[in-house]
Amino acid sequence: MAQVLEFKLPDLGEGLTEAEIVRWLVEVGDVVAVDQPVVEVETAKAMVDVPCPYGGVVTARFGAEGTELPVGAPLLTVAVGEPADGRPAGDTRPAESEGARDRAPAAEGSGNVLVGYGTAEAPARRRRVRPPQATPATPAAPAPPSAPSAPVANGRPRTARPAAAQARTPGAVDGPVPVISPLVRRLARQNGLDLREMTGSGPEGLILRADVEYALRAAAAQGRTGATAGEPRARADRTGAPAPAAGTPGVTRVPLKGIRGAVADKLSRSRTEIPDATCWVDADATELMRTRAAMNAAGGPKISVMALLARICTAALARFPELNSSVDTEAREIVQYADVHLGFAAQTDRGLVVPVVRDAHTRDAESLTAEFARLTEAARTGTLTPAELTGGTFTLNNYGVFGVDGSTPIVNHPEAAMLGVGRIVPKPWVHEGELAVRQVVQLSLTFDHRVCDGGTAGGFLRYVADCVEQPAVLLRTL
Repeated sequence: MAQVLEFKLPDLGEGLTEAEIVRWLVEVGDVVAVDQPVVEVETAKAMVDVPCPYGGVVTARFGAEGTELPVGAPLLTVAVGEPADGRPAGDTRPAESEGARDRAPAAEGSGNVLVGYGTAEAPARRRRVRPPQATPATPAAPAPPSAPSAPVANGRPRTARPAAAQARTPGAVDGPVPVISPLVRRLARQNGLDLREMTGSGPEGLILRADVEYALRAAAAQGRTGATAGEPRARADRTGAPAPAAGTPGVTRVPLKGIRGAVADKLSRSRTEIPDATCWVDADATELMRTRAAMNAAGGPKISVMALLARICTAALARFPELNSSVDTEAREIVQYADVHLGFAAQTDRGLVVPVVRDAHTRDAESLTAEFARLTEAARTGTLTPAELTGGTFTLNNYGVFGVDGSTPIVNHPEAAMLGVGRIVPKPWVHEGELAVRQVVQLSLTFDHRVCDGGTAGGFLRYVADCVEQPAVLLRTL
């Protein structure tokens, strides 16, 4: 007989914990094949098509377009296997003989749960049959008029959960409490929250980040937080101030989700965890611009200024490897990387993203130019993969394209440093003892003070400035 299998939003990897449904690609009743894309979703990093690992007939969809779902939430159900007539669900071909069906191999697993992520045969726990509709339980006695109209999770109203889930008690949990991501578990641990005492508002009691944050705000407002008295009290005062209601004239509320929400979370975490410092210097980029003009006049692919700056960065990181690192706070160790995976800030219609050029230290100016162009175009069209947006070890931020001279950039967590580059403009400059008009740029370096002291950061920035002013300096390391 046919089995109804539930396909859940798969683990998106790289810290992604939710996705927004952009467009359904199938309708209820459609026949789908293994690995056929069934829904287009937008994560905090890219737009992706989610293929279904099962073949059969779609019997249900969960979530309308525009709905944000956490990882592990049901996406759809598919009827697979053989119904009463002995044919696979949705199969209109003549039925096979009994012997042929007996010789047929077991159902193959999907080779592609999410674009960019492969799987082997689907494990048994993911191919379980949805239980038949349970007989409704005896209605409970009506609640008194003073009782709340909806169940409460962590002090706030929430939707009702299945009876089986409601029957569970905190004391009955033997293993780890189901949490949507390790980051949420760490957030609770750092603030002294016992997850076993919480009731998650996600599917089957899954604890979401919003549950932990709400519990922290409630504890701060009641003066029961386990953190230090100063900062949590200030946070409670801020959150306790009444916010304008939605619909107040002149007030617009914009949901903090998708790329904007991911950027907000990452920048907030960077400011919270990283003790950063910034140093800057003005540099005469006249010779660098002349060098680029000479390269482009020689024929071949045009070389971008960004590629030359990236080449200078990789040479500087070879001299000052302390800045190509991150901090493991749990192990209290500095992790230095031999390879340079260079991120660069790219502003798109969907928000700010940071694509990563892999092995930038092994690339020449032509290769860097081509890779910057490819990743920038993918960022604009929303086709960057999670692998192209993660794993950076150092970031180059060219905010000069916005027509500004300087900035104090926020370190791209968990990296340890970011080089900022302002616009290159004609300015008065003392050159060889005389006042002249030169092409001047301001360079700024924001760094994690835990990985190095000011001498290292200043040495790095000074070397970058020297290479900008005299590109021939790079010939020593080529």
